[in-house]
Amino acid sequence: MIKNVTFFGSSEVKPGSLDYDASFQTAKLLAQNGYLIINGGGPGIMRAASEGAKAGKGKCIGITFNPKDMTHFEGKDPLNPMDQEIMLDDYVGRTLKLLEMGDAYVLFNGGTGTISEFGMAWGLARLYFGHHKPLILFGSFWHDILEAFGRNMLIRSEEIRVYRIVTTPQEVLDEIRKL
Repeated sequence: MIKNVTFFGSSEVKPGSLDYDASFQTAKLLAQNGYLIINGGGPGIMRAASEGAKAGKGKCIGITFNPKDMTHFEGKDPLNPMDQEIMLDDYVGRTLKLLEMGDAYVLFNGGTGTISEFGMAWGLARLYFGHHKPLILFGSFWHDILEAFGRNMLIRSEEIRVYRIVTTPQEVLDEIRKL
C-alpha cells in the first residue's frame, strides 16, 4: 500500500516556473488524498513539494544532510516548510533514505543530482521487478531521454516496464491509485 511519495527534481527551479508549479500542485493533490510527501529538504522542486503538501493540509518530511567540503551543493532550504527533518551525514545516505522511505517516486526535471536519484530508483525497480516501487516521471521530455537509453544502451524489457511518464498532477495520482 502506498502511503509515502518521494519527490525528486531540480533545486534550481524558482517559484512561478512551470516545474515549481507542477511539483506544488502534485504534492497538494497527493496530500489532499492522504499521502505523506517526502523530499530532500532543499529549494526548488523540494520546497515546492513541501509547500504543496501544506496547502493540501498534509505533512511532509525533509531528508537533508550536512555537506562537508562540497563546493556545489544547494543545501537545506530554510524556507522549506518541513514537518519533520531527518538529517544524515552524506549525499549517498540521504539518497538511500529518500528511496527507502518512499513507497512511490515522482521525478521532475533536474540536473546531475536528479539523474543520480533516477538511476538508483530505476535500478532498484529493475532489481525488484514485479515488487518494485512505482517510478513516475513527470514531463513529456522523459520520452526523449528514455528512448535514447533504449536506442543506445543494453536495456532489458522489464526495465522499460517499471516507469510511467505523466504530464499532470492528476495522472500522478491516477498512477499511484492503480497500485
